[in-house]
Amino acid sequence: MQKELKVLYIDDEINNLIGFKANFRYRYKIYTASNTTEAQEILLANPDMRIIFCDQRMPNELGVDFLQRIKKDFPRPIRILLTAYADMETVVDAVNKGHIFRFVRKPWLEEEIISSIEEADKFYIANSMLDVKNEELQKAYDELDKFAYSVSHDLRDPLTGVLSAVQLAQGFQQIERIHALLALMEGSLTKLDDYIDSLRDYYLLRRGELMLTDIDFNKLFEDIRQFYKMYTENNDVTFDIKVDQPRNFRSDKAILELILHNLLSNAFKYQIKDNVNQSVSLSVTVANGNAVMVVSDSGIGISSDHINDIFKLFFRGSDQAKGMGFGLYNVQSALRKVQGTIDVQSQLGGGTTFSVTIPSK
Repeated sequence: MQKELKVLYIDDEINNLIGFKANFRYRYKIYTASNTTEAQEILLANPDMRIIFCDQRMPNELGVDFLQRIKKDFPRPIRILLTAYADMETVVDAVNKGHIFRFVRKPWLEEEIISSIEEADKFYIANSMLDVKNEELQKAYDELDKFAYSVSHDLRDPLTGVLSAVQLAQGFQQIERIHALLALMEGSLTKLDDYIDSLRDYYLLRRGELMLTDIDFNKLFEDIRQFYKMYTENNDVTFDIKVDQPRNFRSDKAILELILHNLLSNAFKYQIKDNVNQSVSLSVTVANGNAVMVVSDSGIGISSDHINDIFKLFFRGSDQAKGMGFGLYNVQSALRKVQGTIDVQSQLGGGTTFSVTIPSK
């Protein structure tokens, strides 16, 4: 029994409506209407209606005209025309105006109705999948458009800065002025290097299969501690790490590193300036087939107006630190790849906590 498959039958003859529902109510979810006004109300109340049977000879409005009229507001239901007057003009009008999937002669046979419904349902599913793919394609196109603009802008900007500094330096004799320009060049090249790292992460997430290995979080987190050691010592930031891993965990190490480095990079960059108690913490608990990683900081926090936008491509919620708007977008893309989830708790001036849950593979 396919109660989830909804079918609408429209006919001005009450006996036909009763007969249709009696014959097919155990196979499908049947709705009936004796006129097109009632039918339209049923369609409004049931946006998941899959199939419409409509009699051609309806009072006040032909079936073909009704199916043509509702095409814009209800594009997905598959249309089947019932007619005892299947002349060539009716067929041509139905194809050209009503986008009819199939004709069924009246009086109809049960086997023909079932065959029509099953074929129409297959067509409905195929069209629905195509709609989903078209939406995904449009999203990919929009991201590519943004990406192309970002590459042309964010690659050119630091290179222009370096080129301008080189041109200025050629006219200087004093070593102090040259040192100042070298500092500007270093900043531009650092920005460029960060951008290239973001591009690497972006493409890493678009490779094919996951590279699964056993993950030792004690070793992984110690490597991360060493990576940030110089920064924490030079900037007086406390970096606490805690690992609770009583059992094995398998995942893609490169993707885990990508997620953690993006979250930690933001945690260090967006500390409150001149705060004497700057801190970042990283922890993981492996239990029940999941690894729950938590990154917390004492930073500037995220405005409630921006909390739903932080994972969008190229979005930046603060100008305190230089960024390209790739980081958290890459985090969310990475989590989709490993079927993980992320939760964010933050308030302005009160720090931010990201909780990431990833299942073992």
